[in-house]
Amino acid sequence: MSTSSSSLQPDVASQRAVAVASFLQSVRPIAPGAHHATPAQLGQVAAALEKLAGQQHLFPAEHFPHAVDIPVYRLAEDAVGRNALYVAANRPGASQRPHDHTTWAVIAGVRGVERNVFYRREATDEPGRERLHELRTVDVVAGNSVTIGPRDVHTIEARGDTPSLHLHFYGLALDRLEERVVFDDRSGGGFRPFPAPARIRHALVSPAALKAALHDGAEIALLDVRETGVFARGHLLFAASAPLWRLELLIAKLVPRRDTRVVLADGDETIAHDAAAKLVRLGWRNVSVLAGGTEGWAQAGYEVFSGTNVPSKAFGELIEHEKHTPWIDADDLHRRVARGDKLVVVDSRTPEEFREFSLPFAHSLPGAELVYRIQELAPDPDTLVVVNCAGRTRSIVGAQTLIDAGIPNPVVSLKDGTMAWLLAGRQLAQGGDTSLPEPTPATLAQARERAAAVAERAGVRRIDLTELALLQEQENQHTLYRFDVRTRQEYEAGHLPGWRWAPGGQLVQASDEYAATRRARIVLADWDGVRALTTAAWLAQLGAHEVYVHTPRAHAELATGPEPQRLLSLHAPAPQLWPQQAWSLVRAGQATLFDVDRRAAYEKLHVTGARFAVPDRLVDLIEDLPPGHAVVLTSPDGVLARSVAAALAQRSGRDVRSLVGGTQAWLAAGLPTGGGADGVLTGEDDHWFSPYHRKDVTDRDAGFRDYLAWELGLVEQLQREGTTGMWLLREST
Repeated sequence: MSTSSSSLQPDVASQRAVAVASFLQSVRPIAPGAHHATPAQLGQVAAALEKLAGQQHLFPAEHFPHAVDIPVYRLAEDAVGRNALYVAANRPGASQRPHDHTTWAVIAGVRGVERNVFYRREATDEPGRERLHELRTVDVVAGNSVTIGPRDVHTIEARGDTPSLHLHFYGLALDRLEERVVFDDRSGGGFRPFPAPARIRHALVSPAALKAALHDGAEIALLDVRETGVFARGHLLFAASAPLWRLELLIAKLVPRRDTRVVLADGDETIAHDAAAKLVRLGWRNVSVLAGGTEGWAQAGYEVFSGTNVPSKAFGELIEHEKHTPWIDADDLHRRVARGDKLVVVDSRTPEEFREFSLPFAHSLPGAELVYRIQELAPDPDTLVVVNCAGRTRSIVGAQTLIDAGIPNPVVSLKDGTMAWLLAGRQLAQGGDTSLPEPTPATLAQARERAAAVAERAGVRRIDLTELALLQEQENQHTLYRFDVRTRQEYEAGHLPGWRWAPGGQLVQASDEYAATRRARIVLADWDGVRALTTAAWLAQLGAHEVYVHTPRAHAELATGPEPQRLLSLHAPAPQLWPQQAWSLVRAGQATLFDVDRRAAYEKLHVTGARFAVPDRLVDLIEDLPPGHAVVLTSPDGVLARSVAAALAQRSGRDVRSLVGGTQAWLAAGLPTGGGADGVLTGEDDHWFSPYHRKDVTDRDAGFRDYLAWELGLVEQLQREGTTGMWLLREST
């Protein structure tokens, strides 16, 4: 077991993050308040900033390109905007007219010349006008710095023939400064409010550099910050969906270590910088943005993938392509069932999906449960086992799971799953029984042997309590995910404190939704000697992580109940309303309700009168509401709505509130509800919508054919993508 942090030389962005963190730690005890500073305090800060700026290799031009609008790049800032560190990258001749800051500042040179001219202010008899008198000029270059007081007025000009790059450190962030002014010219005259830069950027990473970083052996998390439905139309293979307005709810789970190298992508670099600002303020210290977004990636000649959970689905296709997983088509299965052949059909999706629809004769047996429980359903080795899902991936992976484990039965996947069944004109059942058979001592012993053999072949390591403790000690240097892969009921009845729930089949099927940091460590809790091992074997072959299995002590301390949610916050909470209060405001025409979670859930059931909108469109959608009109947000449990309400109130200045307990509380209060797509304002931006949701059969079937063709094309796309890290077990001898 590898127990030390990566011995690889850190990339420049990671080195810079460490150096910036060290600088901030050194100045935090001496940094003055936002609006008051002594020369001695600023002198100490300046010396530390010069030391940071002297490490020129940490600030390559390609990370901070200059542009016509004097770009400012955010390096660090705390949650309330204090101790804000920026990079200013100026083209030759770029300049700013005289202005003040209302907070203290220190500027240190990295390269090039930034001329600072300081002025004394003199009041005049005319309101809104002052005279300026030049006091001194300081050329800030590599090795020196200048300090600026809250009332000081100065100009900035990039001198020389080459772009300049300087570090600017402020007591308060640029976009939080109030009452700043800028003067008409260097002699003074009229002055007016000086707004923050229209756009504060963050360090960029080029497509070529990101391509290399994804395969350099060190940890990296690539997050696409568009809404999931937009993400599904085209994204990078290893990008995890982490929508901008959901980051407060998602980021601590997806990327738990705050020093992780994080790269943010969007479509064309329009919203990724907003997401980067949020992550920096929440405490993530190594954040970059993909230059040009997904469009820039495509223009560089790299592969763009559509769909969701693509690495796992592509892996499933690779399994069938390389291992020739046997299959049966829907017509053959129908004939065999009709004549009473000895077979059992198991559906490897989640119980929730199975209850929504299934083959009429199928048994619910989610992926992680297959080896654990299959012998209870197919005790006769002559019984054919057919594994199916809604499409292809979990059918293939499930069937190959049983084959690799060496169960004695013949095993096949149902080619194209329930899609093929419907395409053949047949019907599905709803509300199927999802109870699971318990293995007997004899079948459990056999399942353990089979799971252990597969895990050993995949290189999965078992770790004891001491080794687990060592990994936990190192999780500030090397990301550690801990998952319990049992059923929801088992997890909620008792699980190791701090361990997340990730049913094994879904952890393989949707690994990007659980662990966004590539080359992190994943430990699975092994309660029964089967499910964690079979899950770990597939995770190891996906090739993105170090995978371990830990068997809890017999009398380990346990937590109960569902996995707790962690909601981070950057804004003061918005007011909340109880359902009855919200209903009264809506009926009185004094409030508009928006559901901000998932369109599919909204269409099934929603608060009467609510509209559906993805969060990132709300600012525009509420703009024309009457003054004083309240905006009330809801989501199923109210958690997302509370987070979005706080951010929306701050951004829009409107009266924004959230519903206490969300739609669940509304239902519990017995208030009216509706259903259907009326009120959907943002189309399919929030989620990828399966063809199963299409009401017209012809349209649905066309969607099925497109989807199946897309899945079958993933192997070819993987070949064009190049190195993926995926590998497959060889056949046992």
